[in-house]
Amino acid sequence: MGYEFKDGLEFAKQLDKLDKLHHVREYFYLNEGEIYMDGNSLGLSSKEAEKALLNVFNVWRKEAIKIWGVENGRYFNFSKNISEKLKNLINADVDEIIIMGSITTNIHQALATFYKPIKEKCKIIVDELNFPTDIYATKSIIELKGYKVEDVLIEIKSRDGRTISEEDIISKMDDDVALILLPSVLYRSAQLLDMELLTREAHKHGIIIGWDLAHSIGSVPHDFKKIDPDFAVWCSYKYLNAGPGATAGMYINRKHFNKSAGLKGWFGNKDESQFLLSHDFDQDKDANGWLLGTHNMFSMAPLDGVLNIFNEVGIENIRAKSLHITAYLMYLIDNKLSKYGYSIGNPREDHRRGGHICLEHDEAYRISLALRDNKVIPDYREPNVIRLAPVALYVSYEETYHLVEILEKIVRDKEFEKYSLKRVTVL
Repeated sequence: MGYEFKDGLEFAKQLDKLDKLHHVREYFYLNEGEIYMDGNSLGLSSKEAEKALLNVFNVWRKEAIKIWGVENGRYFNFSKNISEKLKNLINADVDEIIIMGSITTNIHQALATFYKPIKEKCKIIVDELNFPTDIYATKSIIELKGYKVEDVLIEIKSRDGRTISEEDIISKMDDDVALILLPSVLYRSAQLLDMELLTREAHKHGIIIGWDLAHSIGSVPHDFKKIDPDFAVWCSYKYLNAGPGATAGMYINRKHFNKSAGLKGWFGNKDESQFLLSHDFDQDKDANGWLLGTHNMFSMAPLDGVLNIFNEVGIENIRAKSLHITAYLMYLIDNKLSKYGYSIGNPREDHRRGGHICLEHDEAYRISLALRDNKVIPDYREPNVIRLAPVALYVSYEETYHLVEILEKIVRDKEFEKYSLKRVTVL
């Protein structure tokens, strides 16, 4: 889409006045004087999340064990209740969604269920740019199934070190491939893969395909009715803003409800027989059959609360602003920062990028340190990437403009030179 932008602070302020989501900032806790650009890694806390967490605590304080039966079993079925609020973000049925675990444990659950290798069909396709935990989990399952990783795992190579070609993925979809696991949005470069195309091609070859939505859910709308993936996993602490380590989620396509869960736990048992405490697993008839242990109530409650904001605002409106404000940031980078050695490493087309910008510079690490001392919170990824996420729900155009001014000052005045190249644990 073509965008028309102008330089200058007054234009940024005008964009804020025209922004239909600008008032949503008031729902979040913002630190005065700080520009938060790291929502792609950990979203900000909201008043709705806080209220929901305190409410669960107070119900527990008052009811103790009776918490499981109050409000018509709301908390005993907390996953179902939250799934009802989340379903519009991926256009799936509520009974295809569960809220549990972490991305890593949910990948283990999905692969334990869907990876059924035989000699003629045992390979798994991943990409070399995916986040490490996806690969760790995949290799773990391969080994647990008795195969050697080097014999089974196909890693799609990147042509440019930033992105993955859909053509290259499709070219490896041979009859010996049993399963594919890919990210919807690449964490480093913000590339948005063509999920519908790749899923359709995988199914032509009888291949199970699943998606990691960590860097897209809450920022990019997905239509699972149309895409038709076999499974998906996601975390809730990035664009969903549910808090550090918040309970993750999982999607199981209803066409697989007849499958046996690879990992079984007592909350995957049917409600009506769960407390009969039989040692014979009576699997629930839908995605809830993949649940494991008792719900982590305090980890789920903030997600329950913050999803009220998403349902009020609408994921399509969130995506529209996200595309516009990231396009604005790219415009400013091109026009104000390129002469200082900055460049953009993410795809520029709307349909090919997620919600963050991949800003590259030879001194990216030290610039990231300098940004924090200038009250800007980005994150850094090796070897030369500053990830910047002007999250639609709480970042303003004026803040985005000031961010670029600060990036200019740090290099122009050589502020970065006073920082060490020694890596710290989290940045």
